[in-house]
Formats: sequence, structure tokens, C-alpha cells
Amino acid sequence: MRCLAFVLLVYLSLNVEDAHGKKLFSKGFIGGPNKVFAHLQQEPQVEWFQQILDHSNATKYPKWKQRYYISTEHYKPGGPIFLMIGGEGKETPKWMTSGAWIHYAAKFNALCISLEHRFYGASQPTGNLSTDSLQYLTSEQALADLAYFISVMKVKYDEEGSKKWIAFGGSYPGSLAAWAREKYPELIHGSISSSGPLLAEVDFKEYFEVVQQSLASYSEDCVVAVRRSFSQLEILLRHMIGQREINEKFQLCDPVEKSIDNKLDIASLFENIAGNFAGVVQYNKDNSPHSTKTIDDVCDVMVNETLGTPVQRLAEVNRMMLNESKEKCLDYKYDKMIEDMKNITCDEDKAMRQWTYQTCNEFGFYQTSTQTDLLFSDRFPVDFFIRQCMDIFSEKMDSQYLQAVVGKTNTFYGALNPNTTNVLYVHGSIDPWHALGLISSPNPNTPTIFIEGTAHCANMYEPSKNDIPALTEARQKIQDFIENILKT
Repeated sequence: MRCLAFVLLVYLSLNVEDAHGKKLFSKGFIGGPNKVFAHLQQEPQVEWFQQILDHSNATKYPKWKQRYYISTEHYKPGGPIFLMIGGEGKETPKWMTSGAWIHYAAKFNALCISLEHRFYGASQPTGNLSTDSLQYLTSEQALADLAYFISVMKVKYDEEGSKKWIAFGGSYPGSLAAWAREKYPELIHGSISSSGPLLAEVDFKEYFEVVQQSLASYSEDCVVAVRRSFSQLEILLRHMIGQREINEKFQLCDPVEKSIDNKLDIASLFENIAGNFAGVVQYNKDNSPHSTKTIDDVCDVMVNETLGTPVQRLAEVNRMMLNESKEKCLDYKYDKMIEDMKNITCDEDKAMRQWTYQTCNEFGFYQTSTQTDLLFSDRFPVDFFIRQCMDIFSEKMDSQYLQAVVGKTNTFYGALNPNTTNVLYVHGSIDPWHALGLISSPNPNTPTIFIEGTAHCANMYEPSKNDIPALTEARQKIQDFIENILKT
């Protein structure tokens, strides 16, 4: 997914849709909160900030309007400023009334501000999403946005310059939270980085390895059933009768026999079906509105032999997830997806083109499956995702280009060897993204919390009576960390 005394950077992305309104699973967004913390005396205010387009050439371009929200509900004189940093989706005022950071704000009398990320939501610098415009969509420019925003807000809300800003973030903004403290320590006193991947990686094969481990936390029988189901899916694809069975049981929007020789379509089909498990694992029991199905739910189906063969149970999981997202059929056609992603019209409820550009230009993060003996077969290797970069944006975004830009990102930010102080790195064992994060450190300047049994950004959501003890303990440790750095 950044809002504490110094700079609280939080990722608050909502559901993301494609051009047809279909929900897309990005394997990263943390989503909005489930409920509000308490009755508010004041509604959060929406404001607009005159931001710089290119911080490397601040005078060349006209400024643009960046959206932010502000709440003084819990502020008392002498309190810090919490800044929630938006990520790859529309900023929502719901986060101004909910989430663990609001509890911390009440504890420390903080002024709360959330800043929407450039090119997402209503914060559109150029008016379109052309590849030429998206050259200004980088994490470095986003961090410079934060720095300029804070420097101006200090004049407006902190005339004496004594207030400390704390950054909290979850997911991609969890990375931004850590990097903001690293690059602008004079402005940001400290950060809480939740589920933030610090290591950029083109071939993120570890993602589905963690998915497998997380399914195994239910039982090894679940893992065996999933592996067998994908093997049986491969067999069905080889025969006309089997292909028709796939069409019916998996509720495909287009008959698979017409795509049987199209490797990109088949890769998309397998990646979509595997995504059913990935989405459930990533948000397992995290007390968020999209955490409606759990590992228990899908594994209950996969080990239930009364439902038929493993591939029939796989189809039942797919049906369950289609119903959950209110989709009538599974749309897997590659060209259709590419056409949608080429749409350069700004829409504050859509973000996949922008985030895909960031992965193609900075991070990679492609969740691959490349070997036949893996849980989800070998149907969506890294070349499948690199092909998307080339087809959506530019032929130059090939494998060599991706390796170069990802290497540059790791060099610039330090990857898993950050040069930071006053940053707390928080991850959950169920969350696949912890594989690219800092989960332990011998360096006292880079403290970590690794929560056994929790998923993506679980510590950021509203506390619940159903929270496991390890999560409750982690939230207390975060509060203690904030208290300690506010004293320095």
C-alpha cells in the first residue's frame, strides 16, 4: 500500500477495471478499508496542489493539479503530520477515516494528509496516457512530488518547522515510503513500509512459490490437488472433446479450440486461472473488503473429491471467483487485453495501463510460471509479460531493455541493502510480495517485523477481534516504533 508524525505513506488503491469494466487482478493493490474507525466530527477535505510535471526541469512546463485529502480530526497543537502516499490507483477519502494509521493519529494527535500519485485517479498531469506522456510516470518523479508537496505544506501548516512528518506505505507505496526517507531525510523523519518490494526483478518466479507454500499451510493435499488439476487441464487441451469441456466448465467467453495454436491466448488462460489462487492467497483474511474468499475456501473445494476430478474442482474454484467478481465468463483473449491496454483516455477508475507501464519501465515484477513440474505448469514464462510491454508501449521494451531498467532501479534505491534509518519494514508470511522485501536484518538501523500467518498489508487495515495474536502484536510494535522515533 505512510501517515505518521513524519510522513505517512500509504498505498490506497481501489478496484481496478479494464475498458469493459472487468475487474483485473494486479497482484499488488491493497484496496480500500472495510469500515471507519469512529464517528467523525469533521469530514475530510479534498484539496488540489499545484505540482511540477518534470522535477528535473521545473520551469519548462506548466504545473498541474494533484489531489490530496486532509483531516484535522485528531490533530492537536504540537502533534506530528502523517502523510498517506497514494499508489497505483485512485485515492479514496475512506482511508482518512479508517485503518491502523488513524488509530496512530488519534494516539499521537496527528494531522493527516493523503496525496494521490501522479497519473492515477484524478491527478492527471498531461490529460492523456500516451506513451509520450507516461515518460513522466516514474517512482523518482513521484518521490520528488512528495518532497515538493511537503516543502510547500511546511510553510502552510508548520511555520515554525518543528513538526515531524512520518511516511507509511503499503505495497508499491510501501516501497515509496522507504525510498522517500532514503532520498529526502531532511523532510521525512521516518517511515512505516508495509509489504513493500524493495528488490525489482523481471522474472518474479518466487511469487507463485510463496503461493504454493501458502496453500500448503492449509494442507499438502490442497497443493497436490491443484497440481493435478493443472496437469489434467493440459491433457484436456490436447483433444477436441476436452477443449469443449474446458469451454463449458470454465465458462470461457471465447471457445478455446480457436486459440489452441495461439500461445499468447493459452498463456493468458493459464495465468488467469492461476490468478484465482494468487488473489485469494495475497489477500487472505486481511480484513479488507476484497478479502471475501480465503485459502480455506479454495482448498476446501480442491480437496473435496465428491465434486469430481481435480480439474472439475479447479473449474468450481474458477466459477466461484467469477461469481465473486460478478463476471459472466472468463475473458482470456490476448489481443482483446492488448487493445484495452492501448486506450490512452484518462479515467480515474482505471489504472492498469499506467501500472503496466511502470512495471515495463522500472520494476518488472512479472509473476511467472516456467516449469512443467511447478504448481501452475509452464504456460506463462517471463517472455509472455515482456511481449505485453512491447505490444502495448514500444518494441524497444524487450528483454534487454527490461534487464537494464530493473538494474538501474536496484542501483538507485539499493534493493535489499537500503541506506536508511527510521524506517520499519513490515511483511506477512502469507503474502507473496515478501519474497522481494526486507524481512530480516542484522542492522539496527533497518528494523523489520515479519508476521507469521498474515497476508498483503494486513497490518494497515482496521483491527478486528478476529486478528491473530501475531498481527495484534505487530500493530503494537509499529506504534512503539512511531513513539520512539517521535522522541528523536
